[in-house]
Amino acid sequence: MEGTEKPRVKICCINSIEEGKMAMEFGASALGLVSAMPSGPGVISEEHITSIAASIPPGVSSFLLTSKQDAESIIAQQRRCRTNTIQLVDAVPIHVYEELREALPGISLVQVVHVRNEDSFHEARGVAEHVDALLLDSGNPTLVVKQLGGTARTHDWSVSRKIREAVDVPLFLAGGLHAGNVAQAIAEVQPYGVDLCSGVRTNGALDRSKLAEFFTAVNSVGTS
Repeated sequence: MEGTEKPRVKICCINSIEEGKMAMEFGASALGLVSAMPSGPGVISEEHITSIAASIPPGVSSFLLTSKQDAESIIAQQRRCRTNTIQLVDAVPIHVYEELREALPGISLVQVVHVRNEDSFHEARGVAEHVDALLLDSGNPTLVVKQLGGTARTHDWSVSRKIREAVDVPLFLAGGLHAGNVAQAIAEVQPYGVDLCSGVRTNGALDRSKLAEFFTAVNSVGTS
C-alpha cells in the first residue's frame, strides 16, 4: 500500500440491511457478516446473512465470517450465503485453500491471524501466498472455548507492522479499534484496511455518532 492511501474500512457484525446501509453511508467498503462461532458477538443466521449480502451493492465487499475448517463445509456455506468474500477466522490446512479456489472461482479468501506473539509472524508468512488478504485480530484459538474475534482487545501492533512489511498481500488490522486509537494504529501499522465491530456500537447496535467519529479519525490521518 502506498503511504498516501488512507485505509479502507470494514464494519463487522452487521446484523440487518439497515445497519449495512448506515455503514456504507459513512464510507465502509466492506461489511462483515458473522456466522456460527464458538464465542463472540454479532452471530446471525445464515438466512439473515444471505438476505443482507443480497442487499450489498457492487463495489462493497460482503465478508462471510466462518469458523469452519474443512473445505466441504466452507464451500457449502458460501453457496448458501452468497457473499463475495470468505473470512476464515480459524486456521485451516493448506490444501483447503486450493479446494476453495477450485470450487469457488472469483470468491476472495481472507485469512485471520490472531496476533499473540512472534509465532504469529511465521503463521502469517506461511499462509499469505494462499489468500487474497490477511486480517490481523486479537483472538485466542488455543482456549477451550476459542476466541476467534470480537474481543475488543488490541494486540501488539509492532508485530502487525512486521507482518505487513513481510507479506505481499493486503492486510486488514482489527482488534479493539475505535475513534480514539485508530489514528495511532494506522500510523504504526499502515494497513490496507481497518476492521471493527464493538468500537462503533452502543449496547450492541450500530451507533451513528460513533461511526461519524471513527470515519473522521480515519479520514484525518495520513498513512505515511
